[in-house]
Amino acid sequence: MPFESAYLSIPERVELMNFRYRNHAAIPVLSATLGDPFLGKIAMVSSFGAESVVLLHLVSLIKPQTPVIVIDTEMLFPETLEYQAELAEELQLQDVRIIKAKPEDITAIDPDGTLHQSDPDACCGLRKTAPLHDALEGFDAWITGRKRFQNGQRTALELFETDTDHRFKINPLAHWRAQDLTAYMENNALPRHPLVAKGYPSIGCAPCTSPVKSGEDARSGRWRGQKKVECGIHFGADGAVERRV
Repeated sequence: MPFESAYLSIPERVELMNFRYRNHAAIPVLSATLGDPFLGKIAMVSSFGAESVVLLHLVSLIKPQTPVIVIDTEMLFPETLEYQAELAEELQLQDVRIIKAKPEDITAIDPDGTLHQSDPDACCGLRKTAPLHDALEGFDAWITGRKRFQNGQRTALELFETDTDHRFKINPLAHWRAQDLTAYMENNALPRHPLVAKGYPSIGCAPCTSPVKSGEDARSGRWRGQKKVECGIHFGADGAVERRV
């Protein structure tokens, strides 16, 4: 990235990067961005969910000291917590940061831990969105694992996109297909989340995630029976919340 690009606005910088890397694969995109000092401080945000191991493995190969932010909602499956600890050690990730909602906010808003039953959007806001907002302060960009095949607004997902007026997102796997992820995991003998084998192709908080039956959409087990289909972390360019997270 040329030195003068450091003085561009975030939307201008995103446009430039999408043009420059439009024909690049995930590894070149990650290598270039994580090694470019003019892009500033970059973190990765990971759920350590069903497909997370692919991007975590790539980051571990390219720059293992990259900060990896993990949101512990304190409602995760025990298997997710165990998988996170084991995978971080196996991949030798050097800067895993576990973040949680502020205790005083939990006490004030969800003291009995039942907010997810009456207002799941508010629960996600309290336990996911607010902590991540605070954790990303000071970072100039963050890496996500979103892909176009996940549909919704993601069908036109670019490698780079504007997040705020001072921060952007990097989506290295934007063009990957589901079969690409499976092949990568198999070829690199990467450990899968233990709940995948138990019928959980998409894994969130324990109270809001159920197994998926044969023939159902992979995300049908998330907030089953509710209109809610996202957690509010990602927003579209017009400010609308994306329908898949």
